[in-house]
Amino acid sequence: MSFKKVASAFAILFALALILVVVAKQQIEDYLSLPRIDKTQLITVPAGSNFSRFGDELLAQSVVTDLRWWKIVGKLYPELTKIRSGTYEIKEGFNLEDILLTINTGKEFQYRVTFVEGSTFKEWMVNLNDAPQLQPLQKTEAQLIEALGIPYKKLEGLLFPETYHYSANMSAYQIIKKAYQHQSNVLKKLWQEREEGLPYKTPYEALIMASIIEKESGLSDDRDKISSVFVNRLRIGMRLQTDPTVIYGMGDRYDGRIRSKDLREKTAYNTYTMSGLPPTPIAMPSEAALYATLHPAKTKYLYFVSKGDGTSYFSKSLREHNNAVNKYIRGK
Repeated sequence: MSFKKVASAFAILFALALILVVVAKQQIEDYLSLPRIDKTQLITVPAGSNFSRFGDELLAQSVVTDLRWWKIVGKLYPELTKIRSGTYEIKEGFNLEDILLTINTGKEFQYRVTFVEGSTFKEWMVNLNDAPQLQPLQKTEAQLIEALGIPYKKLEGLLFPETYHYSANMSAYQIIKKAYQHQSNVLKKLWQEREEGLPYKTPYEALIMASIIEKESGLSDDRDKISSVFVNRLRIGMRLQTDPTVIYGMGDRYDGRIRSKDLREKTAYNTYTMSGLPPTPIAMPSEAALYATLHPAKTKYLYFVSKGDGTSYFSKSLREHNNAVNKYIRGK
């Protein structure tokens, strides 16, 4: 066979091989780019998974119908083979490349648990126990206090209320720890920036007051005025006489109503029967409530009553306050 014929045959074979490579490459690209997910969902990649096992899992879940190209993808795209365990959000319209890139990053789906301002530690426990994919607390409140090195007898007030994000199988203790550190940092900063002459000896006393203000304030604009009422009362030795402390002291006995006998009952928290602050906070105060506590308005108010629309009416005298109570509470 002449050299020209050999060269021609070689050229034909090369062209055919090139065509096959191009076709194969296109098929692999189609294999990777074909949309596979028709509904956003969570998938969990177990610990110890690798590229091969993950392909088997996708086949079992019918995300792919065959694995003929799977091993070839692993050879041609090694950057897509770094399978990391965890729970991931796979969105509607994702193709295989999208799925693999999501898992390669290791950025797991973030669940959320929200604690509202003014919530109590008891309510936090309910939220944590109901939170999906969160390992439950294995410690009592006393054990949590010991583990965190807290110099107080209760966690009430010491946790910052907000939305916390977590990955699957995270411990609830980690959220408690983060919330405690956040509240500690906020309280430390605001205490250092507080106004002078306030009737609080320690940051913890300010935290107690902030929890009361949080429960008393239906409108954020009223917080600094409510704060001024309590400051004015503390300065003259007048009892705080605030209903939320009565409710907290009643505990599970509270049924939505406060009766006259409840106001007279001597509990550790009833500020109608005791002078000064209760022994601990009564809820988890927000940063805004803490700020209002340490930056009260400059007023001579000694009383306030809810107007029923989220705002309060403030009074300097008992007579004016009684008139406001008749108007806004008794409807006279």
